[in-house]
Amino acid sequence: MNWITSTLGSSIGKKLLMAITGFSFCGFLAAHLAGNLTIYGGKDAFNGYAEHLHALGPLLTVAELVLLSFFLVHVITGLILYLQNLKARPVRYAVNKTAGGRTFGSATMPYTGALLLAFIVFHLLNFSFVDKTNTTIFNIVSSAFSSPVYVVIYILAMVVAAVHVSHGFWSTFQTVGANHPKYMPLIQTVGIAFAVVVGIGFGFLPIYIFLLA
Repeated sequence: MNWITSTLGSSIGKKLLMAITGFSFCGFLAAHLAGNLTIYGGKDAFNGYAEHLHALGPLLTVAELVLLSFFLVHVITGLILYLQNLKARPVRYAVNKTAGGRTFGSATMPYTGALLLAFIVFHLLNFSFVDKTNTTIFNIVSSAFSSPVYVVIYILAMVVAAVHVSHGFWSTFQTVGANHPKYMPLIQTVGIAFAVVVGIGFGFLPIYIFLLA
């Protein structure tokens, strides 16, 4: 128990938590995108996908609770690490270089993370915590994306998500020590490709629905 406490209390332990929870979210994004793509099959296909999810009953509830727990751990741990970094280096460097593998994605992780947190709350309020009486998920989505403002917000949010994932994906492997020089370029490429898929895959959905409405 002391080993677990000391490990998770260390900077390395916190980064490990960030890596595990972050990679789990990558899996969730892939599964969520695959489900959302059923909307191209029409409203019946999309509503059917939603009904299959809800038919899981307790399993879905457990999955949501696990996801919520991972989300809280990721956000709280990320905030702690950010504040610790600020405390350790209260004054910015005069020159911000990209040496050592520093990228736009890595440099903006705290900010893209904060924006994604705000978006997730916005997303839940508009799609999860709404009155679903006498309506379907397709109608709820169609109604939301009939507004150009909503479409723009979601597209921008997906750009932010892609930037965040572009660094988070490959940094997970680096955190767990799987950063062999031979394989890391491939992992980084896969990470960027995955980020592009996430950005375009989710980003085009509101455009499609807006044009369909």
